[in-house]
Parts: sequence; C-alpha cells; structure tokens
Amino acid sequence: MPIRILPDELVDQIAAGEVIERPASIVKELAENALDAGATHIEIDVERGGIQLVRVRDDGGGIAAAELPMALARHATSKIAGLDDLASITTLGFRGEALPAIASVSRLRIVSRVADAAHAAEINADGGALGTVRPAAHPSGTTVEVRDLFFNVPARRKFVRSDATELTHVVRLVERLALARFDVSFRLRHGGRGLLDAPATGAAGDLARLEMVLGQEFPAAAVAVRHGAGPVMLSGWAGLPTRSRAQPDQQFWFVNGRSVRDRLLMNAVRLAYRDVLYHGRHAAYVLYLTLDPKLVDVNAHPAKLEVRFRDSRQIHEFVFRALERALAESRPNLGAVAVAGSAPTDLPALAARASRLPLEPGARDPWAIVAALKQPVEPPALPGASSSAEEQPLGTALAQLHGAYILAQNRDGLVLVDMHAAHERVLYERFKAQRESGTPASQHLLEPLVIELKAHELSALLERGEEWEQAGFELEALSSTRLAMRRVPASMRPAEASGIVTALVHDLGLEANTHHLDGAADRFLGALACRSAIHAHRRLTLPEMDSLLRQMEATERANQCNHGRPTWTRLSLQQLDQLFLRGR
Repeated sequence: MPIRILPDELVDQIAAGEVIERPASIVKELAENALDAGATHIEIDVERGGIQLVRVRDDGGGIAAAELPMALARHATSKIAGLDDLASITTLGFRGEALPAIASVSRLRIVSRVADAAHAAEINADGGALGTVRPAAHPSGTTVEVRDLFFNVPARRKFVRSDATELTHVVRLVERLALARFDVSFRLRHGGRGLLDAPATGAAGDLARLEMVLGQEFPAAAVAVRHGAGPVMLSGWAGLPTRSRAQPDQQFWFVNGRSVRDRLLMNAVRLAYRDVLYHGRHAAYVLYLTLDPKLVDVNAHPAKLEVRFRDSRQIHEFVFRALERALAESRPNLGAVAVAGSAPTDLPALAARASRLPLEPGARDPWAIVAALKQPVEPPALPGASSSAEEQPLGTALAQLHGAYILAQNRDGLVLVDMHAAHERVLYERFKAQRESGTPASQHLLEPLVIELKAHELSALLERGEEWEQAGFELEALSSTRLAMRRVPASMRPAEASGIVTALVHDLGLEANTHHLDGAADRFLGALACRSAIHAHRRLTLPEMDSLLRQMEATERANQCNHGRPTWTRLSLQQLDQLFLRGR
C-alpha cells in the first residue's frame, strides 16, 4: 500500500479515539471550554448515560457567528498563539482538537451568542460534515448538543458500557469539576431528573460543597492544608487516618485548577500517610497545587490527565513535607472532640464516685464497697483545673480495663486509650527524633547480653548494623549464631531486651517487602517501637497511666499507632446522657 495523506474525516476520528473515550470525556471537554470562556453557571443534561445526548449550556463569553465554522476545524483555538504560550498554559484547553473530534463521531449542534451580538448563531455537524451558519435565539453564552455518540463508528460503540455505568462516569466527572471551581455553579440532570445541583459558593461555603460531593463525614474528619514556598502553594483538605477508606474513591488532585491523576503527587501523599494509615486502607483528600505555569507541562497526556513538573523531585518533597506536617498535628486536643453546643460544668456521678473507689485488688468486701458508695464525696477536680483545659485533653486516669485499656475522664466525658497502640506511637516518634538528632538515648549493660540466633538471622542483622546503632544498640557477633549486646535503648528494660531483639529480627525478615512504612530505617524503628511498647495484661499504676496520657498529648500523630490503628476514643457527656436517657 503506497504512502498517502489521510482524509480529514479519518484524521478527526483517529483524534477522537485519543480524546473521546466515553460520554464523560465529552462532558469534560465541553465543560472545560465553558470554564475557559469565563462561565459562572454550567448546566449539563444527559440521556441514556450520555450516549443519546450530552448537552452543556453555559453563560460564558460565547463564539462569534463568523468563528463557528473555524471552531470545528482541527487545531483551531483562541487560547494559544505561539510556542511561548505553550510553555505557560493557563487555560484548561489549548489544542483545538476536542470539538472537531466530537463532531466526527456524533451529531453535533452549537448555538452561541456573544454579549454585543444582535442575535445568536447556530451550526450543525453530522459525522464531521459541517452545515451552514444560521441565525438562532439564545442568551449570551453557548449551548453544545452532542447526540448519537459513535453512530458512525460501530466498532467504538461496542466498547461503550451500560447506561448506568456511563452515567456513573459522568457524575464523577462533574463532581471533580465542582471541586475544582467553587466559584462556578454546576447542575447535572439525567433524563430530566436532577442528579447534582451545586450553587457557586464563596470562601465560607467551601465545606458545604465538600459535603455535597463527598458526604457530611468528610469535612468533619479532615484537616485543612495550606502551605506555600516561593511560587508553589498547596491547599485543600486531607482526611484523618481514622476515616480511611477501603477504596481510593475520594482522592482528588488539582494542579492550577486542572483535575489530574498524577503518579508523582499520589506517591507524595502515600508517603505522607505512611506512618498513620492502616495497611491496605486508602486516604481521602482534596488537594490543590498552585504554581507558576512555566514550572509545569500540561501537554503530556492526550486527555491532559497527567502533568510533568520541571523539578519533579522538589515538587514531590514539597507536597510530602507539607502533608506530613499537617498530619503530624493529629494529636489529642479538646477543640477537636468537644461536643458542639454543650458546655458541661460537672461530671456524671458515676465517674465522680468511681474515682474514689479502690482500684487495687485488695478491697474485695462487697459491704465495704456499698458503704463507700453511700458516703458523700466531692467531685474530683476537672482536668486542667490547675492549667488550661487544652493541656490535658485526655484527662486523668481512673482505671485499667482488661489489662489493655486506660479509662480516663476529662471535662467532656470519658476517654478510652489503647495503651499498647498509644505507647507504640510515643516510642516511634521518640526513636525518630533521636535518630535525626544523632544522639540516641541508650544505657550500657554491666554484662553483655548474649542471644542465640540462626545464622541467616544474624547475618541479616549485621547487614543493618548502622540502623541498630542509630536506635541506641551496640552489637557484636561472637560467632555465626551468637550475638552480644553491650548497649540498648534507654526506654528498653534490660530484662526484656533479649525477647525484643529476637522478635524484632523475625519481624523485619517477614515484613521487608510488605510493611506499610517506606524505607528500611522507618520499618526498623516502627518494628522496634511495636515490640518495645507496653503489651496487654501489664499492670500500670495511676501515675504511670497519667504519664502515658501526657506523653500522647505532646506527641505528633498520636491519634494513630504506627500501623494506623486509632489510639483513643471518647464518650461525651451528651452521649452518656443519651445512653441512660438522662436530661441535663
């Protein structure tokens, strides 16, 4: 077959294969054109999931009648004029491919009117064949109707899914648009039935739109992110690790207002959550990266879903550090857990009396307990009576439950703490801080502690000797299977060191490729903290419990252990009153 120039109609259909994957792709291209035209209100109507009809109406600047045929020509655009413009794109569209590609695989109609025109103008295209421009009635703005998608490309039509599936893709696309532009109102209807109505909001209404798209739970369980450095700004919301999801269905990235699915940015987020997210779970977030357009190339993907950064390493580090810093503030505080609208001034009688009951197992006489209950008692001082309430959000310890939990009370109710998970986070953050400072707290042993290991276990341990030293160990191989420890971390009891080291060697061997933490050093410290932390059925005194609570309040990321499990929860006075049908 000789070399030949392809006809324009075939070229457009080839381009459509890259740009128009499904009805949602049409909604994306048309809505982005409307946003580039300055629209503040966009209405989208679809029928049969968008296969039969996609109609997008906007109140933007419109298209002049004389330019309508040109708008359907390939590589015709009003958004760039030269190479310099391509290097600093500020619009969502710029290639001039979308409209001709859509027209080549559908029956298309455009009606548009510019603000100073006497009337609107209309043009039709049937499978790429253009009609003539004729007058029409239409307010300022543009309406684009796309009917019978892929009617002339049966092979492509076979790959279209069911109406319900295609509609789901359309809804998700419009939701992304609504999250990208809070200053624009969006309305989506399917067969005349309203599916989404998102009025434009000001800065104070952002949370309302988040609730509309992501549900009421997201804003209540997210931390605000805002961090800038030079020409780069990261803002948005990051979901708390305790509200993670089984699927990555609530992860939204926007770069200069453009919705993207960029691997570099997603990886930076994953690393930021590595210390606090339970293995196998996915974070929820809505994040906006704003930077100089010259620092990012948006011409890297046919559908413009991926971008390239001029300095990708620096952007990755910036996003990672900004998110890590925001998530590090996830520690106990009264402001985050206080009951809205309530200001309790006393504690339940049960909690007040419980604080006066003997907590040690010595008092077994039931009549003595009855007598103690009958005695009038003064309510205990509220946590923080001698200091600000915010300094002790976890309150004061009352008792230990089943050898695993600490029961405490604060001014708002009862607090339950998983003592192992809490201590694990405290130790992990302490180990990391000591590693960064280069001065791990350690203790020399009067006599070396000799541990028997398998030959391959000892070899693996010695290969990571630097990590052990950075954690406060001093190790020496006495033979191929015997290890001598001369120094251990200060937080470790010498009597427990042998068991901890043996278990740690086993953990690191099993989790080398599966641990949720990235980086061998973090895996090592995480495993060390887990093995060194208080375990179940260890009796703690009240001062020891209070000490752990105070350490949690001063520790970053203390709301989750190293594996992402929650470390504490609480029952407010309002919840307790509801349980016992008690008014206050």
